[in-house]
This record gives sequence, structure tokens and C-alpha cells, in this order.
Amino acid sequence: MQKRLLLAAGLFALAFGANAQQQPQFSHYGFNGMFLSPAYAGITNRPEFTFLGRQQYAGYSAAFGDKGGSPQTFLLTASLPVAAIGGGLGVGIYRDEIGPVRTTSAQLSYSYHIKLSSGKLGIGVQGMYNSLDQSALRPRDAGDPFVPLPSNDNKFDAAAGLWYQGEALYVGLGVTNLLAAEYKFMGVDANGNKGNTASITSARHTYLTTGYNIDVSESFVLTPTAIAKMDLDGVGDSFSFEVGARGTFNDRFWGGLGYRYQESATALAGIAFGKNNAIRLGYAFDLIVFDKDARERTSHEIMLGLRLPESVVRLRPAIRTPRYSF
Repeated sequence: MQKRLLLAAGLFALAFGANAQQQPQFSHYGFNGMFLSPAYAGITNRPEFTFLGRQQYAGYSAAFGDKGGSPQTFLLTASLPVAAIGGGLGVGIYRDEIGPVRTTSAQLSYSYHIKLSSGKLGIGVQGMYNSLDQSALRPRDAGDPFVPLPSNDNKFDAAAGLWYQGEALYVGLGVTNLLAAEYKFMGVDANGNKGNTASITSARHTYLTTGYNIDVSESFVLTPTAIAKMDLDGVGDSFSFEVGARGTFNDRFWGGLGYRYQESATALAGIAFGKNNAIRLGYAFDLIVFDKDARERTSHEIMLGLRLPESVVRLRPAIRTPRYSF
């Protein structure tokens, strides 16, 4: 067990709880720090807007014609530097559908920036409002008190994180669901009485990610990346991590490969266009290489991003004149 824990720490491991609310995952994690840590807000000193759409295990269909099928996630984030508050603001909205459970979340983040000699450190906090919908659940046995009736619940939760952004290196840490909100759903007990008989508790998840830009030439940059996602509540005994690398040519074309522990191999490609290559369009393809009989073989993900020019505040120098010297 100790060896497994050490391996998890050394390789950015991830442990998931089987019966807790799970966070969505993205193969484009290297392009959207705003989802991983609230401290990312404004840290690049340029406004950024990112949309991600993911269909996991494409082609999977639910039994008995029920709703569900392959998990689908849609995410929209914005990162805005705001010098007047000493940092930046971030906004995020995502919708995650996995089986009969649908989660919608709205997030507002603030990051305070501290200048370091070789970069910048962000300290971030986040408030979120989550809605869980269990309306599509169907009990195998009628009257099962642990299977809720069609219902949903809404709760507030919080997150926090750190983000270091240097000239070549970045390191981000984020922890979600700090309040471990409990979502309760209407059900029927053994006596036929309705009540909040079923519940889901949000697991506290942490993300740890890093990347380093290596200037191979004036036009080509190689960026190794890694990420861990860990369940701090210790539910379950599984763990995962992702490692990969992408190459970027002229800040316009990129391609890369990745590996997700005990699940899949990933390939991604993209192009930037428009003025100053402000618009980015990317695609990621996951091929399942483990437990191939238990799930569909492929997952697909698209990314659309907008990077505006850096915010630069220029102050005119003071004009010295004898007229105002007395």
C-alpha cells in the first residue's frame, strides 16, 4: 500500500470514489487551467475564453432504451486579468451528463497575484452553485428507497487553489467541493412514505498539473505536460494520472500525444488563426487500450478558444517645468 501511495504521489496519481459525485475529465487539460484551479484567473495577463465539448465512450447506448448512453460534458470558461483588484476574475459554466445523472455548475473565481522574480503566483478562491438532476433513474425493484423519484437538488460549494506561471514553467493546484455538499433526493421508503431517502455527497477532488515550454528552435516549442486528479476523501482504491507532450509550430499549429493511466492513449491536434492567432481550434481523440470489453473504444473532444492581447497599462511620464516648481 505504501508503494502504491508513493507511486501515486510521484506520478501525479488520482483516486476516485465509486459512490461519490465525480468531476469531469478533459484531454485538453493543458489548454484550460481555469477549470483546474481558480488561481489561474487572469494569471497570463490576457483575457481568455475557452469552450470544451467531450463525448466519452462514443457509441455506447443505454439498456432498455433509458436515457444515458455515453457521458457528455460541455464547459465554458473565461479568465480575465483585473489590475484594479490585484489579480483576476474567472467564470465557468459546465454541464455533465453521465448515465441518468445530470450536473450543471456555475462558478465564479478570484485570484490574487503575487509577483515573483521569475514569474507570478496566483492564490485563488471559487464559489460555485451546483444542480444535480436524478430524474432519469429507474429502480429495478419498485419502491426501492435508495433509488430516488424524479427529482433534483441544488447546493453551494467552494474551491481553492494555487497557480505559478513562469516564462517557461507552470504549476497549478486546485481543490474542489471543499464543503462536501450533500444532495438529497425524494424517494419512497418501505412503508410507501415519501421523503429524502437518497443522497449523494460531493467528493473533494484535487488537481495537480504542470507543463514546461522548451524552445527547440525559433519556430518550434515542445511542451511536456502532466496532471493528477485525486479524491481526498479516500473513497475507492483506484488511481490515475496523465502524461503527454505537444509540439507547437509558429504559435499556430500543434499536435501531441498523451497517456491516461490504465485507460487510454490520446492524440490531439489544433490550429490557431485570426489576428495574432487569437482563435484556437483543437480536437482530441482517445483510444481505449485497457478494459476494452467493458466500454466503447473511443472518446472525442473539441476545443474552441479565444486569446485576446495582453492588457498593458502605460502611464505618461511626468512633465517637469519651472512653471509648477514653486
